Amino acid sequence: NHHSQWKARSSTLRMGDPDTNMDFENRLQGIQQRITEACQRCERNPSEITLLAVSKGHSVNSILEASELGLGHFGENKIQEAKLKVGQSPPHLKWHFIGHLQSNKSRDAVRLFHMIHGVDSMKLAQALQEQCDKQSRTARILLEVNVSGEVTKHGFTQEAIMEQLEDLNALDRLEIHGFMTMAPWTPEPEKTRPVFQGLQHLRLRCEDLMGVPFPVMSMGMSNDFEIAIEEGSTIIRIGTSLFGKRSYAASKKSAKP
Repeated sequence: NHHSQWKARSSTLRMGDPDTNMDFENRLQGIQQRITEACQRCERNPSEITLLAVSKGHSVNSILEASELGLGHFGENKIQEAKLKVGQSPPHLKWHFIGHLQSNKSRDAVRLFHMIHGVDSMKLAQALQEQCDKQSRTARILLEVNVSGEVTKHGFTQEAIMEQLEDLNALDRLEIHGFMTMAPWTPEPEKTRPVFQGLQHLRLRCEDLMGVPFPVMSMGMSNDFEIAIEEGSTIIRIGTSLFGKRSYAASKKSAKP
């Protein structure tokens, strides 16, 4: 069965290349240390931060290795790749969809993912609602906000969120847990701070408007997660700093038998 298959695979993995395992463990410890220090600076508890391991482009073996070291949340941005990995990974792992989701992929997204981060339009929200109805499920979602106004980024504008929040909240199969944003990439992470502050400010306005909490803030990636934590992030999305460079070939292969 599924459970014994991955158990067997994970014991093979432990006998695998000790150098790679050590590298990963060292990188993970380094990130955890930086999370702790960022939390100390803003008097937060590190337990408030979920480290979302962005496993897109990495092999199932990498995911098994990460789960052996205690990571439980993984992020994917392609439905086909996620299907392959979810089927070959420990059943207790929680999968997050972090890419731009097309409405026609809603059926699989609702079935596969613990949380969908990038709900960036009313059209997509309605498609998810329809699929949840068909499958008798609810979906946990985050609303993606384009705080920086960059034309290359997806997401609601802040004005659109304020205008459409009541209608979005009325979709009874969707649980809005909070918000997600991406800051523009910059070699000076400090420059991302106004973007994260903007999302935090929007969250408070939305809580006032609706009279309910929106506790989840998915913001911060490898190059800016410390600033994001200082500004209230609860989920940081870390890929390269954790897994090293992506090897797209590896992600298309299944794990070693």
